Amino acid sequence: MDIIKTNTHIDFMAARNYALILSAVVLLIGVFALATRGINFGLDFTGGTLIEVSYPAAPELGEVREALVNAGFDDFTVQTFGTARDIVVRMPADQGDDSGADLSTQVLNALSAQEPGIDLRRVEFVGPQVGQELAEQGGLALLYAIIGVLLYVSFRFQWRFAVGAVAALVHDVLLIVGFLALFQINFDLTVVAAILAVIGYSLNDTIVLYDRLRENFRVKRKGTPTELCNLSINQMLSRTLMTSLTTLLVLAALFYFGGEIIHAFAFTLIIGVIVGTYSSIYIAGAAAIMLGVSKQDLMPVEKEGADQPDQETEVLPERFRRSGA
Repeated sequence: MDIIKTNTHIDFMAARNYALILSAVVLLIGVFALATRGINFGLDFTGGTLIEVSYPAAPELGEVREALVNAGFDDFTVQTFGTARDIVVRMPADQGDDSGADLSTQVLNALSAQEPGIDLRRVEFVGPQVGQELAEQGGLALLYAIIGVLLYVSFRFQWRFAVGAVAALVHDVLLIVGFLALFQINFDLTVVAAILAVIGYSLNDTIVLYDRLRENFRVKRKGTPTELCNLSINQMLSRTLMTSLTTLLVLAALFYFGGEIIHAFAFTLIIGVIVGTYSSIYIAGAAAIMLGVSKQDLMPVEKEGADQPDQETEVLPERFRRSGA
């Protein structure tokens, strides 16, 4: 028994204008969040010191912050890490001229004065210059990925499809960064890795749709581009939903049970899978139609003198034929 029917006739393209309006509104909210709140860059990009300590019993975070304030620290973040007994203290790079080792010693002494028996687990230090280089390299990685997608899809399909695929990827990245700014999620190298993974995930969905659309253009000689795009989306709908839902189940488990260290990574992927699935249909598919892709663009070149194959006369479902070009 099929969990999801394979012969659906949903008219996705009839709502493409509403979907574009929805995307524009959400993008504006994301841009507004970026302009007003900014990105909450982690130590990987800003530089600073990370100190992880383990308490004999779960402490109150308010008391931990109070101990650090009493010790003279005024700019830091405190959060649990894994279990409630493990605490991570993040100090920015502008904490005087102290090195990472000296700063970690001062933090450990301040916390030990309040609660004896604390164990120092690890200390990580990232210089401001290294953080700036990491930010530049992360941005270049995203740019190179998008340029590579543009070249690959142009070679593999047609330039109109390439523009649609890149539009979907830019849409995904902007929405994800907007959500990260809106909720002030810590933006570190794991988030950059998650965004790159979302680019690959979204591109895979888009390529599957484009491949199906190209095949339908070649086989089904009747039908407008809008009708054939609807048909292609319905043909891949079962595969898309099952892939997305199973991926989201795993990511939800990572988000709730994986601990603080992969919280931002899992959150980014959850948003990315949802947005990537949506954009493959309503951004990539709609963009190709708006750019005027036609059967002539995708039909194979026939050799002179070759017998002309019989044209496919299959009638598309009535709902697709009503959707118009």
